[in-house]
Amino acid sequence: MRITRLTTHVVGTPWRNLTYVQVHTDEGLTGVGETRMLGHTDALLGYLAEAESNHVAGSDPFAIEDLVRRMKYGDYGRAGEIVMSGIACVEMACWDIMGKALGVPVWQLLGGKVNDRVKAYANGWYTVERSPEEFHRAALGVVERGYDALKLDPFGAGRMELDHEETMRSISLVEAVRDAIGPARELLVEMHGRFSPATAIRLAGMLEPFAPSWLEEPCPPENLKALAKVAEHTGLPIATGERIHDRLEFRELFELQAADVIQPDVGHIGGLWEARKLAATAETHFVMMAPHNVGGPVLTAASLHLAAATPNFKIQEHFNDFADTEVKKVAPGVPEVVDGYFAIPTGPGLGVEFDPDAAAEFPRQRAKFDLYADDWHLRDPERTR
Repeated sequence: MRITRLTTHVVGTPWRNLTYVQVHTDEGLTGVGETRMLGHTDALLGYLAEAESNHVAGSDPFAIEDLVRRMKYGDYGRAGEIVMSGIACVEMACWDIMGKALGVPVWQLLGGKVNDRVKAYANGWYTVERSPEEFHRAALGVVERGYDALKLDPFGAGRMELDHEETMRSISLVEAVRDAIGPARELLVEMHGRFSPATAIRLAGMLEPFAPSWLEEPCPPENLKALAKVAEHTGLPIATGERIHDRLEFRELFELQAADVIQPDVGHIGGLWEARKLAATAETHFVMMAPHNVGGPVLTAASLHLAAATPNFKIQEHFNDFADTEVKKVAPGVPEVVDGYFAIPTGPGLGVEFDPDAAAEFPRQRAKFDLYADDWHLRDPERTR
């Protein structure tokens, strides 16, 4: 079997564009991969067009290790977010092809199932006014939908520091959400790399009474020693990793013991096999795995296959029950969240089928998403321009 060509499809929403890549073979089997880019979609499509002729066409889709190696190192330049995301889409699709050819789900090819279900946490649910009353009401909706965990960034457009008024407002939002969901459900606090270590440490102390399961990206990801400083001064777990795009770059993070949970995005880290290798390294450092996932159904499905085969898997992020729910029809087949958990996919390959006609119903948009703009959490691009 050989890869003959790639086709790309961009599914648009107001605040994010989702790129789907179909990998076609000479035996008629087609696989699909997905990633989400913020402001770099054209660059990704350009890279994929060159990679198709330079590396992908004519390759054996079963020889994933070799294909990834050539795509990552064969152009000599250092691979960053765009290259690693392109690799991820192609790699994911090759696993899909392999599973379909052999008639087994991808998790079976990744070593077999060690988890029978995957805990989910909701994101994208707090598109409301930044008031305790509105966040309380929205959090109740998450509970009513069946989730036992949710995440929020309560800090507005905060950057480096947070003044007293905004600090008190942000803490009041967390307090309201904890009150809504009760003491038993998981509350995850996102910081989006906003703060200096001193500010993050101060906020961590104020958040402790609400027992968050982690503080995510308290500092910008470029300085891991700053992150380690935060970790040294709080008993709350630290999570990070969505903006690290090469598993080799996690080495220093592990050496510094700067995080308790890593959050690589399968669609940015080079795909499933790279993510599984990273999870195994994390396991040797007693670190849990909770992949970032702002994607649609294909990326969610891929993350669930990874979860099934990963002993140190913690929890899976999910947007599409609250943000852009209609994109689910682009690739039906992903299990729904029931009583707080995803079931493990059972169909061959990734267990989903990409529908180009459904994708065409969501034309690409001029998506813009600025996490440092006022009211960014509304996910309305007109409010962040």
